Amino acid sequence: MLLQLQIQLFASKKGAGSTRNGRDSHSKRLGAKLSDGQFAKAGAIIYRQRGTKIHPGFNVGRGGDDTLFAKISGIIKFEKKHGRKKISVYLQ
Repeated sequence: MLLQLQIQLFASKKGAGSTRNGRDSHSKRLGAKLSDGQFAKAGAIIYRQRGTKIHPGFNVGRGGDDTLFAKISGIIKFEKKHGRKKISVYLQ
């Protein structure tokens, strides 16, 4: 009588490429810093972005990295004009 054994061996070491993984960049903390209806001081960052996802409106400037900031102190208003999203700041 013949007895057949089927044995499967598993790797006892990690794969060779596993040490090449595990790197990631820090998050850039993009997005809205102040919301619609909030008061913003002059120079306050309203929205951080890459590219012009949202365009500057009245009394809002755009920095070199496309960050939107308030030029005057006032109330923030998120608007949509001509199919474009805009952020404006109006006097209180």
